[in-house]
Amino acid sequence: MKKYFSIVVFLFLTSAVKANIRLPNVINNNMVLQQQSSVKLWGWAGPAEKIYVTTSWNNKTDSVVTTRDAAWMLHVQTPAAGGPYTVTLKGANTIILNNVLIGEVWVCSGQSNMEMNDGWGGIPDIKAALATCANTNIRFFTIPKVTSRYPQDNCGGEWIGCDSNTLKNFSAVAYFFGHKLNTDMNVPIGLISTNWGGTPAETWTETETVNNDAELKAAAAKQQPSDWWPFLPGAAFNGMVAPINSYNIAGAIWYQGEGNTIAPDSYGKLLTTMIGTWRKAWNEELPFYYVQIAPFTYGNKFISSVVREQQTKAMAYPNTGMVVITDLVDNVKDIHPKGKRLVGERLANWALAETYHKDGIVYKSPLYKSLEILKNKAIITFENAPNGLKTTGQNIIEVYVAGADKIFYVATAKIDKDKLIVYSPKVAQPAAVRFAFSNAAMGNLFSKEGLPVNPFRTDDWELDRSKE
Repeated sequence: MKKYFSIVVFLFLTSAVKANIRLPNVINNNMVLQQQSSVKLWGWAGPAEKIYVTTSWNNKTDSVVTTRDAAWMLHVQTPAAGGPYTVTLKGANTIILNNVLIGEVWVCSGQSNMEMNDGWGGIPDIKAALATCANTNIRFFTIPKVTSRYPQDNCGGEWIGCDSNTLKNFSAVAYFFGHKLNTDMNVPIGLISTNWGGTPAETWTETETVNNDAELKAAAAKQQPSDWWPFLPGAAFNGMVAPINSYNIAGAIWYQGEGNTIAPDSYGKLLTTMIGTWRKAWNEELPFYYVQIAPFTYGNKFISSVVREQQTKAMAYPNTGMVVITDLVDNVKDIHPKGKRLVGERLANWALAETYHKDGIVYKSPLYKSLEILKNKAIITFENAPNGLKTTGQNIIEVYVAGADKIFYVATAKIDKDKLIVYSPKVAQPAAVRFAFSNAAMGNLFSKEGLPVNPFRTDDWELDRSKE
């Protein structure tokens, strides 16, 4: 009887330590794995259980022993883009992941202009794409809106292929970004959409990083609670970024900033701090390309101008880039411009040129470089205008000039190759020039290749923040 009891106890204990393999949602059927990388696969099972992983692209089996915390992780080497493949996991149970592609994976994040899909009252660019959008080599993964006080290790969502039904509910900017990469590179593209309309950048940044910086903490304290989105530092990062930061990616695209116009002066520091926390989480210097916020009548003067200025300054942070979209707005009273195709394609051009080193791509908007005063004229020189500038109107608009009295007047502007000659009969001795430097300004000055000149000011004078 005693011997029988011992056998029963042994069998009970043996079965107790075995548990079925479980996987995070992002590791599943239809996923896209980053090509030519040592990608992480991870999950949970019984403590001290040995897990075998076989990948069909090389028929190699790797193994790992689950930790005392019932978690496991291993690295598998991926080949050049291709598929579909299978990934087989064996332990107490067997899981076969089917229809796995190898390609390029990007995280697409931000607030409402990144979240925006065809369900938001219709997007003409998406409607035009529906008939031909079906593509098994473009896969979507959308992370549901969720917050947490602490970093999470899993999230909702599933990998699905792109077709006329799935596209309607997916980020329009992300789709057009991925579509261009797929078209130009002929590789599978995985797009992970994690976004939440209205959110300030603080909520996408590691909590301690914001709270341990006096300037960022003070700016975060200005955020107002909302019934529609979180505002506390780290809330979305913990629930919607942390769960995927072991998933190998090529980089990230970002469209956000409207939610930080309440404290615009620190946005550049906040953005680069956020990028830094993401890179720390992935343990990689990820490329990070973002959209400058669009013209809109915000109510208080210059608040979005300063955000755009801060976004421009943030490009000094390594491995970043910004697209200017002042020409893609049809209504400055609508904070959600409906033109999303060119936004996504301009982001893709940054990736194609900088991440994938493709030649012959025009992707940088002209940027203010220097100011020279010659008698009654101000001479503005630009970067990123090797073939010169052009205007789409008879006269260049949204150009202002001021003297030492800091009073700005509408200016006349003439193009001289990659320079702008600015003057006004009301300003005998120019001291400063501004171009499209207001909340809703839409300039008509472009590079010869058609990219809009970035809004700028040459001064650092105090700005009026009163109501418009």
